[in-house]
Amino acid sequence: FSSMEPAKEVGGDFYDFFEIEGTTKVGFVMADVSGKGIPAALFMMISRAIIKNCAMMGKSAAQILEESNRAMCSENKMEMFVTVWIGILEISTGKMNCSSAGHEYPALCHDGKYELFRDRHGLVLGGMDMARYRDYEIVLEKGDKIFVYTDGVPEATAADQEMFGTDRILEVVNGLDTASPAETL
Repeated sequence: FSSMEPAKEVGGDFYDFFEIEGTTKVGFVMADVSGKGIPAALFMMISRAIIKNCAMMGKSAAQILEESNRAMCSENKMEMFVTVWIGILEISTGKMNCSSAGHEYPALCHDGKYELFRDRHGLVLGGMDMARYRDYEIVLEKGDKIFVYTDGVPEATAADQEMFGTDRILEVVNGLDTASPAETL
């Protein structure tokens, strides 16, 4: 289940999920473009298309980020960047090949408890054309869940200027053990 509520009328955060043609794999992307408004939304559209096109070539998550990064750096006159978490799930095995370009840690639920998966972040996309990224693997078993989000969730600020934070994200999702994905979100 997914949802997006931009802080302003137009934003640069995005998510995507798609079948990778000719395989039994599904790609998942969570991303956050720097800046706000129309420029961020335009860079988001370009970023989303580049990442998805690279994913359709059947490459690893890290290779998708490297190729996407090179493409984004080549024509980045506005010097924008995007943080990205990507996972490529092999449906038959539950193995998910993942990589991160400076994005928030995913929260994994195994045996009914969510914990942050502290992956090694690479540099944001659009920052430096020769950046390298690392693959890692998550194995999802029956009943496991993954919760990915942008910095808008932990950085949501109350009237007293207190941020929501990742500890509170875990507290909330762990208190919803029987909730559906829609109810959790």
